[in-house]
Amino acid sequence: MIYNQILVRFGDLTLKGKNQKVFLKTLYRLVKEKMEGLAVDIEFQHDRIFIHLNNEDHNKVLEHLNLISGISSCSLVVKCSDDINDIKETALKLMKEVVTKEVTFKVSTKRADKNYPIHSLDLTKMVSGYVLANNQMLKVDVHNPEVELHIEVRGGACYLFNTNIRLMGGYPVGVAGKGLLMLSGGIDSPVAGYLAMKQGVEIECIHFESTPLTSIESAQKVVDLVKKMAKYAPGNKINVHFVPFKELHMALLDNVPESYNITIMRRMMYRIATKLAIEKGCLAIINGESVGQVASQTLGSINTINSVTNFPILRPLCTYDKVDIINISRKIDCFDLSIKPFEDCCTVYVPKAPATAPKKEKAELFEKAFDYNTLVSEAVKNVNSITISQDSDLDLSMLGLEVRDVLKELKNA
Repeated sequence: MIYNQILVRFGDLTLKGKNQKVFLKTLYRLVKEKMEGLAVDIEFQHDRIFIHLNNEDHNKVLEHLNLISGISSCSLVVKCSDDINDIKETALKLMKEVVTKEVTFKVSTKRADKNYPIHSLDLTKMVSGYVLANNQMLKVDVHNPEVELHIEVRGGACYLFNTNIRLMGGYPVGVAGKGLLMLSGGIDSPVAGYLAMKQGVEIECIHFESTPLTSIESAQKVVDLVKKMAKYAPGNKINVHFVPFKELHMALLDNVPESYNITIMRRMMYRIATKLAIEKGCLAIINGESVGQVASQTLGSINTINSVTNFPILRPLCTYDKVDIINISRKIDCFDLSIKPFEDCCTVYVPKAPATAPKKEKAELFEKAFDYNTLVSEAVKNVNSITISQDSDLDLSMLGLEVRDVLKELKNA
């Protein structure tokens, strides 16, 4: 291919004021980090990033760019000098390479360097006239062209491109602080984590494991999902906190009416997540709840469950349809893992008739039947935390132990 550079454009962070430098510094660090291992050079400008391909496969570079939040789009670019004859020849060569049938086209010129002697409109006319005269497959349509050739003159050079590729957008991950993601192993929570990172939130994860009430494969699924998510995170790694939930789980099954089981289970999870979020320096709790999707996600349920904490709760999926969530899950390569049939503690004992409008007063009454405060404190005390990278080879099922024993061994290793 003729392309020798990739032009990267910033997203919403260009709207920032005096703190824009902080956002850009974080973005520059992420770009350098995600480009490691590629034979490219990176040129940072105040409103653009240029990636010099150095014969590196541009598709591979695009794959890496798709992992970086804070950049809105990019274009495959041919760079040449700002000499008019060089621009004409480069434009013709580019159009001959990308056009294989009769199409309509137009030329659009941006003269970022106002000292350049040829005005934008004149440059457009000169280049389009030359290209038309030497390529019989092209016909001008300035209103609705099939192909648009863009020309940017800046810094003593000229950049030509005909693509505009959408990227992740949002803000550089980390600029918004840290959040604690309640990761279940289903479809929704990894998508919620991805969308939070897209908006600049660095995440740590909390998972409630109830082995042997739930299988060790359920916890392994969480490990594998975090590996997929880690490629979007700073350093390509994410901290995961496994909460031993079996004792609380048993207490709920023994003491709480079946219809309120999920409601009170979620209340316990929020209590634990709040304590752990504060301990880990997180500024919010994140989950994959979508309004009305299941019984515990009706507004009545959310109100009753949420009443145990005043900590900020972020619900990136609250208005998403399931089809939209699944599409994002496929995009981030989590869907096939998420649908593996290993149940977590929220799904292993689903009530036949869960309360869809549970009352706070009833929940509080049922909770008096057992000493949940001690159980919550013990669960927080015995959390096992590990760091999972995109290249981790951790296989819990091969170790033949309960999850908490496996993690203790890893922690002490």
